[in-house]
Amino acid sequence: MSQGTGTGARPPLSALQGAGGRGKSLSILVRSGVLGGGLPHRTAKRLSALARYGPTLAGAFTAGRARAPKRVAVTDEQRSVTYEELYQRVQRIAAGMAGLGVGADGPVAMYQRNSVYAVETLVSASRAGADALLLNTFLSPTQVTEVLHRERPAVLVVDAELRPNVVDVPDGTTVVIGAPEDGAAPGEPTLDGLAETPGADLPIPQRKGRLIVLTSGTTGAPKGAKRGAPKGLGPAASILSRIRFKAPETVMIAPPLFHTWGLAMLQLAPALNSTIVLRRRPDPETILAAVAEHRATSLILVPVMIQRLLDLPDEVRSTYDTSSLRVVASSSAPIPKDVCTRFLDAFGDVLFNLYGATEVSWATIATPEDLRKLPGTAGKPPYGTRLALLDENNRPVPRGEIGRIFVGNEMQFEGYTNGNDKERALGLMSTGDRGVLDENNLLTVLGRDDDMVIVGGENVYPIEVEELLIAQPEIKEVVVVGVPDDALGSRLAAYVVLHDGAHLSEEDVRGLVRQRLAKFSVPRDVVFLGELPRNATGKVVPRLLPAP
Repeated sequence: MSQGTGTGARPPLSALQGAGGRGKSLSILVRSGVLGGGLPHRTAKRLSALARYGPTLAGAFTAGRARAPKRVAVTDEQRSVTYEELYQRVQRIAAGMAGLGVGADGPVAMYQRNSVYAVETLVSASRAGADALLLNTFLSPTQVTEVLHRERPAVLVVDAELRPNVVDVPDGTTVVIGAPEDGAAPGEPTLDGLAETPGADLPIPQRKGRLIVLTSGTTGAPKGAKRGAPKGLGPAASILSRIRFKAPETVMIAPPLFHTWGLAMLQLAPALNSTIVLRRRPDPETILAAVAEHRATSLILVPVMIQRLLDLPDEVRSTYDTSSLRVVASSSAPIPKDVCTRFLDAFGDVLFNLYGATEVSWATIATPEDLRKLPGTAGKPPYGTRLALLDENNRPVPRGEIGRIFVGNEMQFEGYTNGNDKERALGLMSTGDRGVLDENNLLTVLGRDDDMVIVGGENVYPIEVEELLIAQPEIKEVVVVGVPDDALGSRLAAYVVLHDGAHLSEEDVRGLVRQRLAKFSVPRDVVFLGELPRNATGKVVPRLLPAP
């Protein structure tokens, strides 16, 4: 791996850059099957599609249609569509949306669970050249109202089951029903209705629509983060340089498409000639059943899903044949060390861990080999990505010391819709996290900048306490946070979920920490809960934890 800071001098080891150049990018794309393969006339059609639409969702799925029109593009519990069928529906839906004011100045908002309908919404918005705003299905009616009035979309596509949460629609916004399990109200348009739009020969949009992803909102109201279309196939090459996807894939995407990780895999899938498998409510057994049913070759997860798969009884897991999996790719939160090792032992060396953020896209990727060497690591920067650990004065820190994580790649966001931006330094963008590099240049993420707790003048990272506790057989889930303390300034509070039938006291939990860590890392408060409050992507929401 090359290292560089752009100064001409040898950089510190905390400034890293994924190696490669244009030749390497082409080699990666050919090796993975993104380029090459198929009949020459189909390859020409694929390139023509990308030339017309660019590397947008519309371009990617149109190119997928040119490569394999009869291959199933997306399947869920109720519907399956081939690439050809999806293309035809998207052409008509996009024309229908244009008639409702969707276009360069009229965004589309999507408030839908994972389904074929959700994919049709996103690809149709792209085909119309419109921005697409992805709403979290866990938003409250008040939050939905706030986001809609802030962003003012021309069209809101909402599943029928979520329609009751939409209580106040701005003037000029048309509500369209997506998945119609319970039907639409009289007079409300539907995606199926828009798919009957005649004369659907829309001109190629002059503008490439952006994807507006809401931040997770674990510490406050979600913000809209604007993401432009890729400028080429470089982002695909970056991911593929570290994760061994290979066309043709059958990929089960378990995280919601409104989340950056699920959305990123939706964008990559058609380039890999993929069949995309979706489930509206992907609980652990449903995920395994879908993998077995479709012989999925890759599975996209978040860490809490990995934990819950391992929590299934052995006799349940063994019911489903998952031997087709070559890749299980996780992102959105750290994987606890113990969970990482247990998963590798149970499912084989197929686990990859991508570290990134809504604002910076990806930062590093850990391979199974990395995770065997350093369980829980976030890995190394992939091709075309720069990583630096900086101190408070934006100077790179020596290897082995804790620093603030900054990243550079070609898919950084364009700022928040409210006009704010992330901190930037040395041409890189802050992730808001702190981390450390080991002697093999593997990154360990220690948590958010504001997660660090100062206990009696000592810096404590809660993740160290969480890692120790989650490895205990009695403990199912745990989160450790800082709370105010009159004497020490701050103290640690541990929120613990026990396995069914397990018994630990507050002092037992403190004793476990006292045996292994310094005394200032021992949580003064221990709160036992039935479950941790999480958002739709499995992240714990600290503001919803009860006061100790």
